Amino acid sequence: MGLACALLLLWTVDVAAAHGVAQDDASFFLTNVGAAIGPFMYLGAKHMFTGYDHILFLVGVIFFLYRLKDVVLYVSLFTLGHSVTLLAGVLWGVQANPFVIDAIIGLSVVYKAFDNMDGFRRFLGVQPNTKVAVLIFGLFHGFGLATAIQENAPSREGLVTNMLSFNIGVEMGQILALMGVLIVLSFWRTRDGFMKHAFATNALLMAGGFVLMGYQIVGYLVDTA
Repeated sequence: MGLACALLLLWTVDVAAAHGVAQDDASFFLTNVGAAIGPFMYLGAKHMFTGYDHILFLVGVIFFLYRLKDVVLYVSLFTLGHSVTLLAGVLWGVQANPFVIDAIIGLSVVYKAFDNMDGFRRFLGVQPNTKVAVLIFGLFHGFGLATAIQENAPSREGLVTNMLSFNIGVEMGQILALMGVLIVLSFWRTRDGFMKHAFATNALLMAGGFVLMGYQIVGYLVDTA
């Protein structure tokens, strides 16, 4: 439970910037012209470590995965979806309201936590395909980042190289973040209290998703008023 509390605390401190771009990074996007592989890989990795909604969702995804091959499978599905919409959104100029996309991303955290609590089967009598859900939500996570990048109008010169570099950085950061999460989870699972606190931890994750959804819905209503 301590893992989820720490992640949720970090996330709520900077919830408004979960998919935003820091001021210094935004300035780089605006002023950079041409390929800059190293800087964009760094920015991608940095985004993953500050994109707390990504981390919360992935914590939910791997929470009950004990075999490495299952972790790799589910994370790969998320990575596939995330990469497709990140690259396509920026390179093809596909846009959407960022508040709506980020609200759906908050919903992804709620969904996975509810799934981990066996909520679908217990309360609705159904069990959605988790693999399909992870892939679909991965598409929204990537599209949310693509929308944030487009707001900073990156130069078209070297854009393909820069976005590929950024995406590689995101995935490298994701691997490092997940390694840390897996180490903590693996240790916690050896403790007697893991299953005892699993339900409460996922309830906390779900609460975090609802907070993000609420924040984005309010932002949408204010923006369109």
